[in-house]
Amino acid sequence: MIYAFENFEVDPARAELRKEGRPVHIEPQVFQLIHLLVTEPDRVVTKDELFAGIWGDRIVSDAALSSRIRDARKALDDDGSEQRLIKTVQRRGFRFVGILRQSALAGAAKDAPPQEPVEQAEGTRPSIAVLPFRRVGQTEDWGAIAEAVPAELISSLSRLRWLRVLARGSAFRFRDPLPDLSVIRSSLGATYCLAGDVEIIGPRVAISVELSDTRDGRVIWCETLSGGIDDIHRIRTDIVRLVCSGLELHINIHETERARLRPPESLDAWSLYHLGLNHMYRFNGKDNAIAADYFAKATRLDPGFARAFAARSFTCFQAAFVNYSSNRKLEVENARRFAERCLEIDPTDPFGNFNFGRSFWLNGDHEAGQTYLARSIGMSPSFAHGLYARSHAEMIAGQGAEAIASADEAIALSPLDPFLYAMRQAKAMALLHLGDYEEACRITNAGAREPGSHYIVTSIAAAINKVSGKESQARHWADRTIAQRPDASIAQFFSALPLRDPGVRGEVYGALKSLGFPET
Repeated sequence: MIYAFENFEVDPARAELRKEGRPVHIEPQVFQLIHLLVTEPDRVVTKDELFAGIWGDRIVSDAALSSRIRDARKALDDDGSEQRLIKTVQRRGFRFVGILRQSALAGAAKDAPPQEPVEQAEGTRPSIAVLPFRRVGQTEDWGAIAEAVPAELISSLSRLRWLRVLARGSAFRFRDPLPDLSVIRSSLGATYCLAGDVEIIGPRVAISVELSDTRDGRVIWCETLSGGIDDIHRIRTDIVRLVCSGLELHINIHETERARLRPPESLDAWSLYHLGLNHMYRFNGKDNAIAADYFAKATRLDPGFARAFAARSFTCFQAAFVNYSSNRKLEVENARRFAERCLEIDPTDPFGNFNFGRSFWLNGDHEAGQTYLARSIGMSPSFAHGLYARSHAEMIAGQGAEAIASADEAIALSPLDPFLYAMRQAKAMALLHLGDYEEACRITNAGAREPGSHYIVTSIAAAINKVSGKESQARHWADRTIAQRPDASIAQFFSALPLRDPGVRGEVYGALKSLGFPET
């Protein structure tokens, strides 16, 4: 990385300060000081950091630091009165206040042959560049984390089959503290850029990430995890999982927004797919049909679009599970067929394995689907939908504690997920299995209030509240269920949730019966 400002350049690779292209002869410690300051232009570098960075463990006086500051200013045509480039912050340290012109391309060797700009066509599978994280604070003993976290992210994100992840060798050339997104896009063709900070101050550590769209420079999503320095490796693991799950949600939402702005005649398979997702996660019959139509168009335009076939399976599953269609048998067949087609094209797609696993539910065979649900999580451990589906299957089998753990993990990974209502209801039913009625009511009521909650969800809330003796809440959700689906019945409930525990099944049956739900 070469840092350029005014008529100067700081070249760490050559340990050289240049003025108008000519080397400036300075002491090595003076160069180290300038280098430390220009790499942290947006914050005050403390005296302790400068002592550690220049002298290491040696004990030196403040006068020695003052001497190096004076020499650095002199080399940069600055002085203590003007402080044009190196500013003294009283009782704290020093800060570089010049305007850097560093380019991400400056990180490449100066003699490297120029590369043609790389452009990615609008509407194709998005790509992402994960940059090395910036180190902030007292990171001397933990500097490797700033590269270890993004390297691990590159490895983990590569499992997301819908996202093209640029190789570390390309992305790690870009080491600017303030990366130029337009340069990253033109050089690598990256649609998105993920940058971050590792900040260590005293006994506390924080790792933050920021996702940006290189096409317009917009920040799409950001997140921070923090804790004690002893927790740094746990935080590192958690941030990797959080990013993998967050990108699945936030990039899809952002791509949907962009697709909606495009003229209908220009929509390609990728744009159609995202418009379909926008309707699919509204969880009602009308939008489910619209989504199915978008996905069908996408697969006609691109017969090799594995994830679009998985999405077609999703809409068929939904139509059968919530009884949107008059031909449930056909929807059940298509849910299996489209998921199989996805796996024929790409057997390692987590979303395809998720949908194939769930298709077995429609015939009441939750155990047979578990293999594929487990595979979806194995391929992408941060795949929140796979964790939810595992929770649901565990709850059906009467494994209350296991179902709660899986649901909690899914919610933690994706707290804004469109499936949040289902995650909560799986947990609530699991709590009912364990006899924790109060908590089961709290969770089921929260789930039933979530956007997208359909009549099976509200009927779960009605049953749990009735079993728990909360009559008014039970009546509220029962009335809400009948308002949504006048034909709601006990048979439909147990078709969707074939509970294996006879005691819980009997309690739920009695609750629904007493609330006036017909048998069929």
